Amino acid sequence: MKRVLTAFVLGALALYTVLAAHPFLFMAVLAVFALGCYYEYANLVAAHGYNAGGPVGYAAGLVLLILPNPNFLLFTVVALLGLALAMRGEDLSKALTNAAALALGVAYVFGAWKCAPLLREVSPYWLLFAMSVNWIADTAAFVAGKTLGRHKLAPKLSPGKTWEGAAAGVAVAVVFGIVFLRIFLPHVSPIEASAIAAVACVAGQVGDLAESALKRGAGVKDSGNVLPGHGGLLDRLDSTLFALPVVYAWVVRPW
Repeated sequence: MKRVLTAFVLGALALYTVLAAHPFLFMAVLAVFALGCYYEYANLVAAHGYNAGGPVGYAAGLVLLILPNPNFLLFTVVALLGLALAMRGEDLSKALTNAAALALGVAYVFGAWKCAPLLREVSPYWLLFAMSVNWIADTAAFVAGKTLGRHKLAPKLSPGKTWEGAAAGVAVAVVFGIVFLRIFLPHVSPIEASAIAAVACVAGQVGDLAESALKRGAGVKDSGNVLPGHGGLLDRLDSTLFALPVVYAWVVRPW
């Protein structure tokens, strides 16, 4: 019951924030979730025995989130700053890993969330699609995995996930993508809708497994406990963090 109630509250918050909130409120909510995700990421890094940069990571991430456009120079500065800070540590054998953890965290959390306001500028419905496609697919994958699952997808990372569940998730994501985009973004053809939904779903599944790897390495079950029935923010949004850049790249097609 807690899981369902939490999902309902998060869904309602996402709908209002994406479709109706003033840009300043939208960015404020986004910043809160990004900071919360980075906090949990930093805790996972600490559980591995390393340091994700502390206040520097939060500050660099917020700057990236606020800047009007993605900026490769900021990522370069963050990487160099992380290496400079790591040199000050007592254990220099961890210097490289600490610097890498800082740069990765800023890209993984804030870089992914940066795609949210950029997608919203194109259309709020693109952002809503990018956030919801994996929520829908995850539910289908869970049900199919429980009832039909026989072959483990990644037993070392997430023993409960199966190939059957993953396939069901992709199938439902494709149906959802066709219906959703046909209604709200009718210029998107069914073939394109199917493709982007499938790619975003697969990216989300990879993101889920990637976060599971971080938790396994840290020896913890959940990244946090802020969401009743779901664990932490990263536990709920890990697939979204991987799907957002994929959908944004598809929409703007920088190539």
